[in-house]
Amino acid sequence: MPVNRPYQIAAELLTKAGLRPTRQRVGLSRLLFEHGDRHITAEQLHGEAKAAGLRVSLATIYNTLHQLTAVGMLREVVIEAGRSYFDTNVSMHHHFFHEGAGWLLDVPGSAVILDSLPAPPAGTHVKQVDVIIRLGGTPGEDLAVPQ
Repeated sequence: MPVNRPYQIAAELLTKAGLRPTRQRVGLSRLLFEHGDRHITAEQLHGEAKAAGLRVSLATIYNTLHQLTAVGMLREVVIEAGRSYFDTNVSMHHHFFHEGAGWLLDVPGSAVILDSLPAPPAGTHVKQVDVIIRLGGTPGEDLAVPQ
């Protein structure tokens, strides 16, 4: 009976996506994908990597996140200029974003209904529609990410 090495699944995911399973990519992929869907910033992932004993620079984190996004393993959710989250759920869905607490929460794609969209410019087509519903909260509220 074959025994899975701890990093085998992450290495196989990377290989299947056409990326070389380097030590850093495999380690970061484990952190990203082993515990279900999540939203994470590069800085948060860098902190998790350090806590897990992975020696990796923030620049390498950004490069890896963008490589994983390019091959469809992640989805980048741009909240505003200079503020992005990376989503391990690449299915069609939208987000709640709490501006004060800084968390994202998935909204099923079927829960948002758009009547119409403007016609795209000539020679282009609508590839995807991303809806971010911005939330606020009053001081003193428990602003932890809802489950």
